[in-house]
Amino acid sequence: MAQPSEATEAAEPDSDAPADDAEDKPEQEAQEAPADPAEVEGPRRRARRERAERRAAQARAEAIEQARREAKRRLRAGSADTSKGVPRGTIRGLKMALAVFLTAVLTVGLGLILYFTPLMSVREIEISGITTVTREEVLDVARVKPGTPLLQIDTGSVADRVATIRRVASTRVQRQYPSVLGISVIEREPVVYKDYPDGPHLFDRDGVDFATGAPPRMLPFFDVENPGPADPPSMAALQVMTSLAPEVAGQISRVAAPSVASITLTLADGRVVVWGNTDRTAEKAQKLAALLTQPGHTYDVSSPDLPTVR
Repeated sequence: MAQPSEATEAAEPDSDAPADDAEDKPEQEAQEAPADPAEVEGPRRRARRERAERRAAQARAEAIEQARREAKRRLRAGSADTSKGVPRGTIRGLKMALAVFLTAVLTVGLGLILYFTPLMSVREIEISGITTVTREEVLDVARVKPGTPLLQIDTGSVADRVATIRRVASTRVQRQYPSVLGISVIEREPVVYKDYPDGPHLFDRDGVDFATGAPPRMLPFFDVENPGPADPPSMAALQVMTSLAPEVAGQISRVAAPSVASITLTLADGRVVVWGNTDRTAEKAQKLAALLTQPGHTYDVSSPDLPTVR
């Protein structure tokens, strides 16, 4: 009976062996597991990874293509700039300078042609404003030859020569292209006259003795000692005459000025106007026009605040 017990005890260690093997099996399986991620990821994860890889590859391809196009564009731009050679601003400046130069050359050339050739020469002389001065007098002193180029004519000199005519107060000379020279004349108008041994002399508003001859009807006699532009009494008397209203000036037969402060006017009917000096001349002329409507012989406007009639 003792022998079977030993057999049983000897068999017990063998029954525990499978349990130890069971504990070591997971570690062995883990060591023997395959290292390929594809077998671990699963189908969905693998599909996502592949899509990501495709997108990254596509992005790299597009970036490479964009870089290639940019390189080509820079290459073309560089070649274009090289072919131009000169900046646009410089070319524009050169064109402008050339245009200015050509314009100046054309202008100078045209001016020389007009100055030295009869292309625009004097074919007609127009004279305006003359009544007592004759056309022949003006042409004689102007000394402008027909056929002279207009640009060669000194208009100022021509005007000065025409102004030497005694009856001419002022003149203006103008070129009227293509072939006319215009001379405009303003003649002197007589304001008073004075008798001299050689006959009556006519004086204008500036005191200029500009003509000798019979005075116009109703022209006042100039009763001053030394008439002329340099004589103060003469200029004072002429200032009074030119300030009068036309209807009053037409009645004056004599103006006397022994001094600048004692000017008197005599009307054609014998009435006398005591004027005094030239202070407040315009006001005196206005008062005199009103006073002459009243009967009397002497009209005193020397004090315009207290005009009197006697």
